[in-house]
Amino acid sequence: MIELEKHSARWTITLNRPDKANALSQAMLEDVDAIVAKAAVSEIRALIITGAGERVFSAGADLEEARNGQNITKSPIWEHLSARIAALNCLTIAVLNGTLAGGAFGMALACDLRIAVPSANFFYPVLKNGFLPQPSDVKRLRALIGPARTNLILLAGQKLKAEQALQFGLIDRIAVRGEIPPILDDLTADADSADAATLRAIKAMCKG
Repeated sequence: MIELEKHSARWTITLNRPDKANALSQAMLEDVDAIVAKAAVSEIRALIITGAGERVFSAGADLEEARNGQNITKSPIWEHLSARIAALNCLTIAVLNGTLAGGAFGMALACDLRIAVPSANFFYPVLKNGFLPQPSDVKRLRALIGPARTNLILLAGQKLKAEQALQFGLIDRIAVRGEIPPILDDLTADADSADAATLRAIKAMCKG
């Protein structure tokens, strides 16, 4: 359910569970975490995270696991994984092939850039579902879009369309599917050809 493609110094992780809206199980999160851990000690220049299918990047936590008592919504793996992604010394891009929901925000927010297809929607229905958002998700949301717009998503439960998400600064670009491969080539070109030490230094500066 988690696929890894290595193309030169660019790795692409794909959440491949489209029949379940790419909902994230504990095992899937652990698989992604293991890949990111390997990326941290590899000479990669860019990491892409995307989803399979044409409708949903990820619906967030696999609520069937939650209903079966596995309590995935409170698992520390969410915070651990997003922190690991944010700490990578390479360019990280979330390619949102569809809707981004719930805990899946963590992976996307931890990336340096976010590209979404025009049909993508964005919502984080924790209040409605009786869960708490991950603390780092709230901090990253506030840093990207400000406190009032964070309240709009988390407290008022509003769903954003792609154009509004772009206007808010939640995503950085909207692109139809066919445009995404050349866009990724362009966005990763400098990182791919740069001196590794320079890339690490600039990434560290961008982290603040």
